[in-house]
Amino acid sequence: MISDRVKKGPDKTPHRSLFKAMGYTDEELARPLIGVVNAQNEIIPGHVHLDNIAKAVKAGILAAGGTPIEVPAIGVCDGIAMGHIGMHYSLPTRELIADSVECQAMAHGFDGLVLIPNCDKIVPGMLMAAARLNIPAIVCSGGPMLAGTMGCEKLSLSKTFEAVGAYEAGLISREKLKEYEDKSCPSCGSCSGMYTANSMNCLSEVIGMALPGNGTIPAVYGDRIGLAKHAGMQIMKLVEKDIKPRDIMNEKAFKNALTMDMALGCSTNSMLHLPAIAHEAGVEINLDIANEISSKTPNLCHLAPAGPNYIEELNLVGGIPAVMAEINKLGLLELDNPTVTLKTVGENIEGIEGADGTVIRKVDNPYSPTGGIAVLRGNIAKDGCVVKRSAVAPEMLKHSGPARVFTSEEDAIAAIFGGKIVKGDVVVITYEGPKGGPGMREMLSPTSALAGMKLDKDVALITDGRFSGASRGASIGHVSPEAAAGGNIGLVQEGDIIDIDINAGNINVQVSDEELEERRKAWVIPEPKIRTGYLSRYAKLVSSADKGAVLN
Repeated sequence: MISDRVKKGPDKTPHRSLFKAMGYTDEELARPLIGVVNAQNEIIPGHVHLDNIAKAVKAGILAAGGTPIEVPAIGVCDGIAMGHIGMHYSLPTRELIADSVECQAMAHGFDGLVLIPNCDKIVPGMLMAAARLNIPAIVCSGGPMLAGTMGCEKLSLSKTFEAVGAYEAGLISREKLKEYEDKSCPSCGSCSGMYTANSMNCLSEVIGMALPGNGTIPAVYGDRIGLAKHAGMQIMKLVEKDIKPRDIMNEKAFKNALTMDMALGCSTNSMLHLPAIAHEAGVEINLDIANEISSKTPNLCHLAPAGPNYIEELNLVGGIPAVMAEINKLGLLELDNPTVTLKTVGENIEGIEGADGTVIRKVDNPYSPTGGIAVLRGNIAKDGCVVKRSAVAPEMLKHSGPARVFTSEEDAIAAIFGGKIVKGDVVVITYEGPKGGPGMREMLSPTSALAGMKLDKDVALITDGRFSGASRGASIGHVSPEAAAGGNIGLVQEGDIIDIDINAGNINVQVSDEELEERRKAWVIPEPKIRTGYLSRYAKLVSSADKGAVLN
C-alpha cells in the first residue's frame, strides 16, 4: 500500500505516534488510508453542505474496510466574486486546488482519494490533481441547487443578474428586483442551470470519474447522501483493484466528454477545463478536435440559461445516462472505456431508454444538428475563440456591426448601463485574458445587463476574457491570442466593422492585414493591472485560453 511509507516498520514509529496523537488506532492504521478532500466552506452555496457529503463518504469508506482521513481544499464562489477584483482570483484557484491536493496526497501517503467539490474551478482542479497523482480516486460532488420560483416562473442566478439590467433600464421596479434576490437561489447546491459547475459535474460522470447521478441529483435529496456513501464504498474497490485515474481518463474518455459537452450545451468554460485536465493526464485536446466533434454532434438539451429547463428536470428524465444513451444512437460514444463503476461506458448505459423528447430531445429532432459550443476563427482570433451556440438567438448567429472597444469589464458595464450601447453594436472587451486580466475574469455582469435590457438579440460581445455558463446571447470569449500577448483583438479600434458568422465558424474585423500591422507598430504593451502576490506570479506562467490556461 502507498500508505506503508508513513505507517509500516520500526522506522515509522514516530509517524505512527503522530497518528495516535489524533486518536487513530492500530486497527485503523492497518487499513488503507483514504484521503477525503473536502472543499466545504461557508462562502459558496454549492459547498456549504459538503460536510454532510463528507460524513456520508466517510461512512461508506468505513463500511468497506478503509480508514477515511478528511483534509481541506479551498474554493471561490464565482457569483460572489463576480464584477470586482475578486473575479481575477477565480480561475487561478484551479491551479492552487490541483497543487494542494497533490501536496496533501503525496505528503501523507494516501492509498486513494475521494474528491468532494461542487463549483466552478474546484471540480476541474480536483480532476487535474487526480490525473497528475494517478492514484485511485473518485469524484463525489455536492449536487445542484433547486430552481427558484416566483409565481409560475422558474428562476436561477442568471435571472437575478439579468434583473439588474432590467432594473437599470427601467423595465422593473426596485421591489421586483428584491423579489428576484429573495427567490432565485432557494437551496444549497451548485447554481441550478447548465452553468460551469453543473457542466463539470455532469462531465465528471461522462469521463468516468464519478458515479451515475453525480451531475444531476439535487443537493437536498436523500439520494445525494446515498450517492456519497456509495462513492466511499467504491473507492475501496478501486484501491483493491488498483484502478487509477489515467486508466479511465484517456483519449477515449475526453472524446466522450467533448461529445456530451456538445449534446448538453455546456458552459464555454468547459473548453478551458477539459484541455487542462487532459493535459495532466497526458492527452491532448485542442479547439480543432472540439470543433470536429461539434460538427457531427447534435445539441439535444437547452437547459437554463439556453432554455426553460433546469438540472433537477434533467435528473427526473434520467440524467446524464439518458443523454448518453440517446446520443449513442448515432454511434458517437466510445463504449469500451472503463469507469469508476468498474463497468465500461457501454455497460453503464445498457438498457437505458434515452431521450424523453422534451428536456432531452431525440437525435432525429435536435435543437441543432451541431453541438452547443462553436469554435470561431478569423483575423481577430487566429488561435480560436468559443461561443455557447445553444444560448444564442437565431437572429444573432450571423451579425455585423461597429466595434465598441473597452479595455476593462468595468468600462463596458458603465457604457451599457449608461445607454451608450445600441442595437447592432459589437462590444469588444480587451486585456481580460489569462495574462492580461490577470486571471481571465468571467463576465456575467455585462452579458446579463444586455439580456436584462433586451439587447441580447441585437448586440454581440467579444472578449479575450471568458463568460459564465449563466451567460446567454452572442457572447464570444477565450479570444486567442489575447491582447496582452499581442493578439489582434488588441488592435481593434472604435467603429471598426466586425463580421460574425457562428455557424460558419468565422469572426473577422474588416481591416486589412497591412493596416493591422501598421497599428501593431504603434501598439504599446500596457502595464500589468496587478503587480504583486499570487496573481503577479500567475500572469507570468499562464498559457493562452486555447491551451486551457494551464501554467507553463
